Amino acid sequence: MVARVAKAKAATRTRRTPRAGRPSRAAALQLREHILDVASKLLLTHGYGATSFETIARQARVSKRTLYDRFPDKPALMRAVVVRLIDSLRPAAHEPVIEGRGLEQILIHLALLVLRAALTPRALALHRLIVAESNRFPELAAAVAKAGGRQEAVALIGDLLGRHSQRTPIAAADAEFAAQQFLQMIVSLPQLHALGSGTPMTPAELDSWARRSVGLFLRGYQRLARA
Repeated sequence: MVARVAKAKAATRTRRTPRAGRPSRAAALQLREHILDVASKLLLTHGYGATSFETIARQARVSKRTLYDRFPDKPALMRAVVVRLIDSLRPAAHEPVIEGRGLEQILIHLALLVLRAALTPRALALHRLIVAESNRFPELAAAVAKAGGRQEAVALIGDLLGRHSQRTPIAAADAEFAAQQFLQMIVSLPQLHALGSGTPMTPAELDSWARRSVGLFLRGYQRLARA
C-alpha cells in the first residue's frame, strides 16, 4: 500500500514538472534577432575579418553549437546580417514609395527617400565596410549585392521611366541605364560629404540637391528618350 502511494505521488510530480524541450517559435526568433544584433555591431565596428564565430558567441552569451544550429558558417551568418541591415533601411510599410503628380514630383520624392536611407549611420558604416574589406572578403560585397537594395531601386525607377515614356517608348536597357545614373547622381556627392570628404549637407541642402538633380536628370533623360 505504501509503495503504491509513493509511486502515485512520484507520477504526479512527474506530470507537474515541465519537460525541457525545444524553445517556442517566439523564443527561437528572439534568440536569432539577438544573435544578429550582436553580429551586426561587431561587423560594423571591427570588420568582417575580425568578427569570428567565437567572438559572436561570447558577446551573445550563447554556445558555438547554438550559432551553428542557426547558421552553417560565417558567410551565412554575415549574409543574414547584411539582409537585415538593408531591410532596416527600406521605407516603413505604411510609407508610400510612389508619391506625387507627374514624373518629376515622383522622382523628387524617391530621391529624398534614397538620400534618407543612404545617409543613415548604419548605411554609411556598411559602405565603409564594403570599401575596406571587399577585396579580401568578396563574399561580403556579394552578400550586399544579393540583398537587392540597389537593384530593386533600379528596377522601380526603370519601370517608372518606361511607363512615363509612352509617347516616345524607350528600350528597357536604356531605362535601366538611366535609372543607374539617376541613383548615382542623387547619392554620390551627399554620401561623400557624409563620409568625411566635405561638410555633411543640411536637410535644406539635401532637399535642394534632390530637386536640382532630378531637374538635370530629366533634361538629359528626355534627350535619351527622343534619340
